[in-house]
Amino acid sequence: MTGDRREGTVVADDERADAYTITFSEEPSADDSRAVREGLDAYNVRHVGPTNWEPLALFVRDAAGRTIGGLTGGTYWGWLYVETLWLDESLQGQGVGTELLERAERAALERGCRHSMLDTMSFQALGFYEKQGYSVYGTIDDMPAGSGQERYFLRKRLQ
Repeated sequence: MTGDRREGTVVADDERADAYTITFSEEPSADDSRAVREGLDAYNVRHVGPTNWEPLALFVRDAAGRTIGGLTGGTYWGWLYVETLWLDESLQGQGVGTELLERAERAALERGCRHSMLDTMSFQALGFYEKQGYSVYGTIDDMPAGSGQERYFLRKRLQ
């Protein structure tokens, strides 16, 4: 499709123009975003069954109850997905990150998961994850663009 961009809308210049329009939005509505997610979910279910997504979160709190670390993510399709693992610098190198990851992996095993996946940046915790048994299966070079940094995608078989 070639087409012109006018006021955030791509108008097709062929016979399909009456069938649809493509709009650009820097602030998509919740309804539009939900429609796209639900459409993909329905497609996926037809091919591999429901995701059975279950959130998973662990938090580290100081004596005052302030969150000073944690792990967020979830489980689906037999996998643990670690979205975020963060620790205040005062906790790093003390085994707290290992404990968070081990607890998340145990919870995932209890949910029937057999694998875990996550990603990290070259300036973050690649060595830490490799020490925990994760292996790199993919890399994006120069992310963010111009930084010379890399983004790593890792996985692990849970036991």
